Amino acid sequence: MNMEIKSAKFVKGIVGTDNILYDGILQIAFFGRSNVGKSSVINSLVNRNNLVKSSNRPGKTQRLDFFLVNNNTYFVDLPGYGYAKVPKERKDKLRKLILWYLIYSKVENRKIILIIDAKVGPTSFDIEMIELLQKNNENIIIIANKIDKLKKNSIKKQIASIVQKIKNDNVIPYSAKEKNGRQELLLKIFN
Repeated sequence: MNMEIKSAKFVKGIVGTDNILYDGILQIAFFGRSNVGKSSVINSLVNRNNLVKSSNRPGKTQRLDFFLVNNNTYFVDLPGYGYAKVPKERKDKLRKLILWYLIYSKVENRKIILIIDAKVGPTSFDIEMIELLQKNNENIIIIANKIDKLKKNSIKKQIASIVQKIKNDNVIPYSAKEKNGRQELLLKIFN
């Protein structure tokens, strides 16, 4: 089955409780550490280069950005976490915003996509978040982005290493640049 995205537009950015969270539309939340390629992954899914602005300055996203896709689903771009050059206060504020949305906001109709750098592997915060989300019975999809930066013969080994570290064998190898894994991810999102 070929899933296609026909439309995508920015709706709004929020930093706390807002009616958009509870309007009943399916939310697909994308999160991961800064510089993992969140913007690129979302852009690759919607077949656009510039829907989500990516920055050379990691830590640029400071809010939850909502994009309406196919007029029936929100893609929610969460701030990245863990970037060293962001002041500690702002880092804590962003982490609280992420945790609030993922754990405490009481959004019912959603799936969560954690993006891990295929080359770097999961960070301790990635592992912590996976455990927390699983404990809360959240629907989580894990993708290992940037497989295009790995040698072809080392991809399977690296994915196996990620699977072992996160104790979850449901990892999609992904390349936002080459759109590898795109159809598999779309199927998981929309099924």
